[in-house]
Amino acid sequence: MKTSPFAGKPAQPAMLVNVARLITAYFSNIPDPAVPAQRVAFGTSGHRGSAFENSFNEGHVLAISQAICQYRKQQGIDGPLFLGIDTHALSEPALVSALEVLAANGMDVMLADKDEYTPTPVISHAILAYNRGRDTGLADGIVITPSHNPPDSGGFKYNPPNGGPADKDITGWIEAYANALLEKGLQGVKRMPFGQAQRASTTHRHDFLNTYISDLGSVLDMDAIRGANLHLGVDPLGGAGVHYWAPIAERYGLNLDVVNEAVDPTFRFMTVDWDGQIRMDPSSTYAMQSLIGLKDRFDIAFACDTDHDRHGIVTRNAGLLPPNHYLAVAIYYLFQNRPGWNTDAAVGKTVVSSQMIDRVAAKLGRKLYEVPVGFKWFVEGLHDGSLGFGGEESAGAAFVRRDGSAWTTDKDGMIPALLSAEITARMGRDPGEIYLELAREFGEPVYERIEAPATPAQKKQLAQLSPRHVHSADLAGEKIQTILTQAPGNDAPIGGLKVVTENGWFAARPSGTEEIYKIYAESFRGADHLHQIQVEAQAIVSDALAAATQ
Repeated sequence: MKTSPFAGKPAQPAMLVNVARLITAYFSNIPDPAVPAQRVAFGTSGHRGSAFENSFNEGHVLAISQAICQYRKQQGIDGPLFLGIDTHALSEPALVSALEVLAANGMDVMLADKDEYTPTPVISHAILAYNRGRDTGLADGIVITPSHNPPDSGGFKYNPPNGGPADKDITGWIEAYANALLEKGLQGVKRMPFGQAQRASTTHRHDFLNTYISDLGSVLDMDAIRGANLHLGVDPLGGAGVHYWAPIAERYGLNLDVVNEAVDPTFRFMTVDWDGQIRMDPSSTYAMQSLIGLKDRFDIAFACDTDHDRHGIVTRNAGLLPPNHYLAVAIYYLFQNRPGWNTDAAVGKTVVSSQMIDRVAAKLGRKLYEVPVGFKWFVEGLHDGSLGFGGEESAGAAFVRRDGSAWTTDKDGMIPALLSAEITARMGRDPGEIYLELAREFGEPVYERIEAPATPAQKKQLAQLSPRHVHSADLAGEKIQTILTQAPGNDAPIGGLKVVTENGWFAARPSGTEEIYKIYAESFRGADHLHQIQVEAQAIVSDALAAATQ
């Protein structure tokens, strides 16, 4: 991956999105469903795109909203629909479009009091809280967000009554129905004027903010955080939780400073990510330069992305912790300090997350539940308590309440952020220091993700490989122990290949949006060994692709 010369530097005026033109494009440009890139396409986190590229326009939102209404009717989902948005420029107009359709279809919609922005985990929390103890009249939700993607992006996610991201069966149905509507010029979409939709008897207001904040003590030891009087700093990155942090500090008596309260759809306050894009990624050292620069002011500092479902943790000695490091620390701490959790509750990780997690889970005597990429695979386990924790290498995580019941079944960036303070308060050492202790015990891994070119045909082949297509017996000087094309935890296809040795591994997966494939690799024997794994991984994948075509 070629690093931009602007990476880590303040965003330049020429990089800022023209918000007026973006919103004009949203309402005026008409997507062509005959063009694959302009169709509705649900990835791991909903439909995403840009109005400038005709991949996120009003037509998409109207069609998806109508499709969700039809899905709800088909499934008998007749409780309220909790609807929230983040601070991207396209989120407000998409809310207008969605509500016009939802109200015309007679859906009971719960909007935030005072038109407040609403983080993704808050929607999940609201769905679960409403549905607890109910068998009928169940609620679901929509979050309008493209997560941490650049400012010209828009996104639309559906969360069914289990509170988590919709699985492929659901999104496939919604996607097909929405694209059929696009092909018919939106014939069949019910719609009413926005003012009428706002006044409809089915449109309600809900206090998302205080309901979520008042419940934090059920998932975190807020007394311990307050008692330690740690000086905490948080940068909401201009995201949906921007107005949540001060009330959290006030309610729980925390010594917490919000270092940036700006909401600006250009996100001009960001430093530029590795590729020259403005991206609100709390795990990127380039994007987080401002927060890292404040590390000496606070005992712990943290940030969350635009919809607040990802976290970034900064400590004085370690700086910005790599997501894999913090996941290992959080797991190590939580499973020793949650006596109310099910003794059989497992540790959830994705196939591309660090093997440090495997070693920590083994020490704790906990079952490891390893699944394909995508938080949706953790939903049921978090819902029924069979998982205590689920985490992704991309800094997405959630865990259950202190009594072992479900908190959220979608990623929650706020509770891992606050957990870093609980860990420091209870352990007397910050997460960076604890990770060094784990590395001394289990070895210090080196982890990296790289990209390599791939044609659409090669990407399709990569997703369909089987172990028989790998002819190598060794990887970087070590005997190959396991070749995976299905996840050990749930036997679901990983959409690629994972090769494991005693002290290293790599996983190769095709990109869903670009003509590349991604290689994730890790070594417990240092940077040179990691590089050797990466070189041989590309050769193994190339040979496997060639074998698959014969």
